Amino acid sequence: MIDPPSIEIIEADLSIPKHARAVISLMDEYARDPMGGGNGLSDYAKNNLISELAKRQTARVILAFVDNLPAGLAICLEGFSTFACQPLLNIHDAIVSLPYRGRGLSKLMLQAAEKIAIDLGCCKLTLEVLEHNQLAQTAYRSVGFNGYELNPEMGKALFWEKKLIN
Repeated sequence: MIDPPSIEIIEADLSIPKHARAVISLMDEYARDPMGGGNGLSDYAKNNLISELAKRQTARVILAFVDNLPAGLAICLEGFSTFACQPLLNIHDAIVSLPYRGRGLSKLMLQAAEKIAIDLGCCKLTLEVLEHNQLAQTAYRSVGFNGYELNPEMGKALFWEKKLIN
């Protein structure tokens, strides 16, 4: 009889080399995916991401390990809802490594993010998802996420950007 895989979902400690390596590896995989732009992380990002994340006291990093191997990542950043006058937690990046997809890891990481948000007193969780990333949208809807709107007559919110550096 084969033992089922061991799944561990943890809040990362970026001072632990194993956690730091997992973050860089998974973020690079995400960046190489068409949903992440298809180019991989820059050398600058690979060399500085951990130290820059560690400087941000409101950053929370969730890691998923399967049989002690890095399998998933969610990087969350605390924000603030002015309407609710309460903190919020934004899931800024989320990936499940290709060999580990379909095992429920995204749901487990989203549950971990929700627990962190509740512990921080947040009023909501937010995230962005690409319009044509139906797989991710299905996963997010399965745990209660929906498109954001204040008033249905005004439509759903759109996520825009203005790049300040190239």
